[in-house]
Amino acid sequence: MHRSARAWAIAVLAIGLASVATPVAAHIVKQVGPYTVALGWVHEPTYVGQLNGVQVVIKDAKGNPVSDLSADDLKVVVSTAGQQSDPMSLAPTFDEDTGLGIPGDYEAPMIPTAPGDYTFHVTGTIHSTKIDETATSSDTTFDSVVDPSAVQFPSKLPAVGDLATRLERVDARAQSQLSAANDAKSSAQGALVVGIAVGGAGVLIGLVALALAMMARRPRAS
Repeated sequence: MHRSARAWAIAVLAIGLASVATPVAAHIVKQVGPYTVALGWVHEPTYVGQLNGVQVVIKDAKGNPVSDLSADDLKVVVSTAGQQSDPMSLAPTFDEDTGLGIPGDYEAPMIPTAPGDYTFHVTGTIHSTKIDETATSSDTTFDSVVDPSAVQFPSKLPAVGDLATRLERVDARAQSQLSAANDAKSSAQGALVVGIAVGGAGVLIGLVALALAMMARRPRAS
């Protein structure tokens, strides 16, 4: 093989190996029966408001990736600050037909909306082996979620929590204005009804008065 072609092939192989190894660089590895299971985030550092996901990478006793599980085999529940998500499916990312994705990699996409420590609870089966593992973000496991302001440039965007608070205030103000408008509309409609009633009564009184006047002007029969 030509030297430049060989160098190119080595570079491509190195990039491929890096792409497989990088996603589990800050994960915690658990032993589940004959399998090793790495738990962590798809992207780290993990920022509030950015699309991310729970990642589970599974290998057998020989170190080979386990790529034949379905999205129904594994579930994950994410919890933080006393709140808990619904069970989410961990779907395989590797496609045997195209060869795209990471063999043995299973992911559940999510967008973390608050900073802090997150806990992953993975349940299901790996072939016939049951899995029930829990891991919490820390310095020795995987990253906690952080505010993205430190990496924002050139302008700092408002935090997700601040945006939610502002939206709640705007909504409350709009509801108040709408209620006042409805009250004013009801008052106007009431005044209109009263006005129509008073006007109708006035017309009726006028007609009665006119009839009485006409009767009073008639000559009396001799």
